[in-house]
Amino acid sequence: MDILPIHYTELLPLKDALGLVRDVFWEFNAPGYTDEGVWEFDSFIEQDSIAGAMQEGRLLLWGAYAPALVGVLAVRPPCHVSLMFVAKAHHRQGVAKALFGNMVQQFRAAGFRGEVTVHSSPYAVEAYRRMGFAPMGPAQTQNGIRFVPMRYPLR
Repeated sequence: MDILPIHYTELLPLKDALGLVRDVFWEFNAPGYTDEGVWEFDSFIEQDSIAGAMQEGRLLLWGAYAPALVGVLAVRPPCHVSLMFVAKAHHRQGVAKALFGNMVQQFRAAGFRGEVTVHSSPYAVEAYRRMGFAPMGPAQTQNGIRFVPMRYPLR
């Protein structure tokens, strides 16, 4: 499996990445969200919005390829996981772990020693726990999106 950055200028890879995110979200997350939460998430992953955030340095995006795109990780600096989605056929095969490990390696190499945070969907809490994340508090809901705040110490 190859983990590669996706750039805002690469329209087809970006479109594919956001399509994968949308498909996985609709299957596993949307059923537990309110209409407001679904609208909020769909608004967040609009291609122009994501490309703009990437261009301004407010979002970094990687894809996992085996050989086709099977997973996506987006990070908002300094180190908040905004998106981590893996195609259903590749769940529990180490794709998320590989994406996260690649990001951790790059951030460590750049000298970052803080913590990685994520607002995990209830569906993904156990996957994040297996990667070493710990909850920072109880589940919360903001703008219709239910999540568990979690952190991972990056030493």
